[in-house]
Amino acid sequence: MKLLNNFESFDNSETATKKDIVIQERVELVSSHMYKQFLDYQHSTVNTNDIFSRMIDCLELVTNNLKQSFSSRGVTTQNIYVDADALKSTAVVNILWHKMSFTTRCNFQPQALYREDGRHIFSNRIMAIRGNYHDIIKEAKDREDEMVKLLENEIASLYVPPDQNQKCIFKIKHTGQEFTLNQTDAPREFVLKVVETVCGGGLYHQDGSVKTFIV
Repeated sequence: MKLLNNFESFDNSETATKKDIVIQERVELVSSHMYKQFLDYQHSTVNTNDIFSRMIDCLELVTNNLKQSFSSRGVTTQNIYVDADALKSTAVVNILWHKMSFTTRCNFQPQALYREDGRHIFSNRIMAIRGNYHDIIKEAKDREDEMVKLLENEIASLYVPPDQNQKCIFKIKHTGQEFTLNQTDAPREFVLKVVETVCGGGLYHQDGSVKTFIV
């Protein structure tokens, strides 16, 4: 009986070892997958921060040009300005009666952009939204609630991939249009298209209808 118990103990030990190997192999697959996402997220973040910094420079140029243009027409320019935070993660732009914001504060974790052909592209996101970012999210209870509020006011988004040689994807929300932009031109083109979209339209008088904005 004692010998039988020893054999049972050996069998149990061998089974446990096999289980450990299976767990180790499968956990290694998971960690490798997550590590790849983590690296893509890091590289995308570096590219996004660079693009956003240059985007702020473009916004300064746009507002300065608008100031000159309106000033030459005798229009006061005190309501034309860019206000960027110290971290260069958010910029609020005021152009007369229009207000819009640009932000990178939506990249809480690695995320992929879904493609209709089943592909997915891991990327960071720069959002352009109507209104003042800080006012929009000030009552958000958590990050999920913050994203809901941002998406409700989204104008367009720029998706920035981890490889600098890859093109960014620019999506305009209300038309569903999509463009690809190289990372050199992306800051300028994104800023100009958003400003054109917002300021090139206009507001309807409110009368209870769904439409409130002229595009």
